[in-house]
Amino acid sequence: MNKSIVYILGIIAIVMFSVSCVSSKKFRSLQDTSKQFMNERDAFKTDNIGLEMANKELEAKLATIEKEMGTVKQDITTVQSARDKAVEDYNKISARYSELQNAQEDLIKGNVKETQKLLTELQAAQENLQKKEDLLRKLEQTLDTKKASLDELTFELEKRNARMAELEKILDAQKKIVQDLKNKVSEALLGFENNGLTVTMKNSKVYVSLDEKLLFKSGSWDIDDNGKNALKKLAEVLEKNPDIQITIEGHTDNVPYNPGSGQLEGNWDLSVKRATTVVRVLLEGSKINAKRLTASGRSEYLPVDDRNTADARQKNRRTEIVLTPDLTVLYQLIDKY
Repeated sequence: MNKSIVYILGIIAIVMFSVSCVSSKKFRSLQDTSKQFMNERDAFKTDNIGLEMANKELEAKLATIEKEMGTVKQDITTVQSARDKAVEDYNKISARYSELQNAQEDLIKGNVKETQKLLTELQAAQENLQKKEDLLRKLEQTLDTKKASLDELTFELEKRNARMAELEKILDAQKKIVQDLKNKVSEALLGFENNGLTVTMKNSKVYVSLDEKLLFKSGSWDIDDNGKNALKKLAEVLEKNPDIQITIEGHTDNVPYNPGSGQLEGNWDLSVKRATTVVRVLLEGSKINAKRLTASGRSEYLPVDDRNTADARQKNRRTEIVLTPDLTVLYQLIDKY
């Protein structure tokens, strides 16, 4: 008998003996571990939702700034019109003032009464001219203030546009990382897809779902040769992508598991046992770092089909390999904003 087979059988015997002796404390530990992984999954979902909310918030702020810019531009147009009118009035009054000065010089030696009248007009014109100068100066100051406000809003708009562009790049990079991973996995498992195996993207992760019929016989945790072949091909991809975290989730239907042998106590044990079996197959003969893998039993509590039918139960009996790319760098960029 091949030495590796003897070694595997020995390990399986030990694990089966250990599982049969599992205490309630160990069982609770498995439950706690499962909850922890669910929390981590929810955290990634929350990060992704936060990113999309940040993007929507920026779009709303951009719309507000653009509206304010429109108002400022309209104010500038109004002020410029008023300034132009003031300049025109100023020029007219200035010309009239010159005419009165000339008339005054001509009449200095003439009628004193007429001279006094002209002096009064000249003084009034001079006062009016001063008022126009003051108004013009005020309008110029208002125009400068409006232009400064417009420049500030323009600068803020450019900053927000740059920020939005950066966030869009981050989102695109995140999607590309996950999409590239899905493409690699789909290419490696091309012969198995739609034959009991599917590869999908969800929540910034890649899910490889394997039907029970591809891996296990009913009520068993022994993987047949066809299932092992699919897992070996997946292991080749995982070896070449060391930054990917791997979670193996075992799922059962809602029919109570009761083999009568006493080795396993129910669907919780069966789902965990199947997950750990998949872990061992992925690690066997590969260079995958065991620290990257997590075995998780979900029992019957995360069905893909809630109906109580034979077809639904068959869909729910599955093993899912969840691949999570390392998005630490992307989240660090998000935190800067």
